[in-house]
Amino acid sequence: MFVDATVPQDEEEGFKYFFRVSKKTFEYICTIVKEDLISRPPSGLINIEGRLLSVEKQVAIALRRLASGESQVSVGASFGVGQSTVSQVTWRFIEAMEERGRHHLKWPNDENLEKIKSRFESKFNLVNCCGAIDASHIIMTLPAVQTSDDWCDQVKNYSMLVQGIVDDKSRFLDIVTGWPGGLNIPKLLKFSGFYKLCQSGERLNGNPKSDIREYIVGGSNYPLLPWLITPYHENDEMPGFNKVHEAARSVAVRAFSQVKGSWRILNKVMWRPDKKKLPSIIVVCCLLHNIIIDCGDFINPEVSLSCHHDVGYAEQWCKHVDPSGKTMRETLATHLEHTK
Repeated sequence: MFVDATVPQDEEEGFKYFFRVSKKTFEYICTIVKEDLISRPPSGLINIEGRLLSVEKQVAIALRRLASGESQVSVGASFGVGQSTVSQVTWRFIEAMEERGRHHLKWPNDENLEKIKSRFESKFNLVNCCGAIDASHIIMTLPAVQTSDDWCDQVKNYSMLVQGIVDDKSRFLDIVTGWPGGLNIPKLLKFSGFYKLCQSGERLNGNPKSDIREYIVGGSNYPLLPWLITPYHENDEMPGFNKVHEAARSVAVRAFSQVKGSWRILNKVMWRPDKKKLPSIIVVCCLLHNIIIDCGDFINPEVSLSCHHDVGYAEQWCKHVDPSGKTMRETLATHLEHTK
């Protein structure tokens, strides 16, 4: 069906190479979207032999389109269908996954959050840490009539931002997307529902431990807040804290490298995407990332990006420091120093 010099010879490995999931995970994904793909079949969903496409073939087409980032014409040729069929199938799959698979991407309940905090403490010695945050640019070209400074980012690309909070396993717990690449990271954070929930005390509001409240860790491009701990400035004398902080934050960096490497449609320059549909594509790729983890499947290290997920974008230092955040960071650094 496909020709590629780097394709694994083993059938199971070859399947995973092309679709990013094992056969078992593939079957599970089919059960999620089956009802929608059967009840709302797009018109003209037939292959060159004149037969209706099965649910499995529709899922295979959609996964290959998302995994490879190849053109619809190229993907269609591999499956014996036309470009319009690939387009319809992929979008129906995305709609179904976004609606039916959303339970794989939600903020954890109290019991699961305790497990996440326990693992962060065990791995990084960070007490009461609930996750790590990072953001990435999805680059695109736009028709001349749609171009604007809002979508033009700091390196003159047209892009859309996605922000994610992940656990210690690099599994997404919360994402926000749809915002123009011209937005800076602190504003992206401020516009997110997660920020509003934390500021109002509805999230990251569990019991303190050793006088340390619940929080997440983020890079220097984020503001220092009571619930968002950033590193000390490189000129400050806290290399020990910064080293631990960076190790914990790297789980978010890894998550984006994995999701953009596995689902290459996010890592290629998108040709004039529908800006109303692109957020759904991003969400579904993050859902698929989580489903691989939840199914006990594994993310092939060979498909992860070898470089940083946002290569070319320098991290811009955010100067905003909340006094309570500064106190919280000092308390955390002191605790870390005393529990070495």
